[in-house]
Amino acid sequence: MNKDITIQEALIYVMVLMSAADSSMTDSELASIGEIVKTLPVFKGYNADDILSTAQDCGAVLQEANGLDRVLTLIAETLPTKFYDTAYAVAVDVAAADLNLRQEELRLLQMLRDRFSLDKLTVAAIERAAQARHRTL
Repeated sequence: MNKDITIQEALIYVMVLMSAADSSMTDSELASIGEIVKTLPVFKGYNADDILSTAQDCGAVLQEANGLDRVLTLIAETLPTKFYDTAYAVAVDVAAADLNLRQEELRLLQMLRDRFSLDKLTVAAIERAAQARHRTL
């Protein structure tokens, strides 16, 4: 990897990947990313105005040869193991933001589960919690 990123940027990369997985970043997904950055304690001290430039940096790596694998490797190498479940949780929240999970998003979630070696109970708890948070009337 030719670029070092912070833990906060790695988490944003995860959210950008999830938002872009189906080739369209919806307004609700982008709003969800902004809200996550503003509210999660892990983003304390991160300037929310930098989200766009971080997203563009992620996009630039994605455009390189083997871009998806390079971004996933960069994320996994940057995040301490204790943040793997956090990364998966923010990915699930972004995927759930538009209330429409597409096949590409499901595949990316599978790739993240595999890359982070998350156990089935952790995955189920994260997904169930997201389902409860995003339920509508």
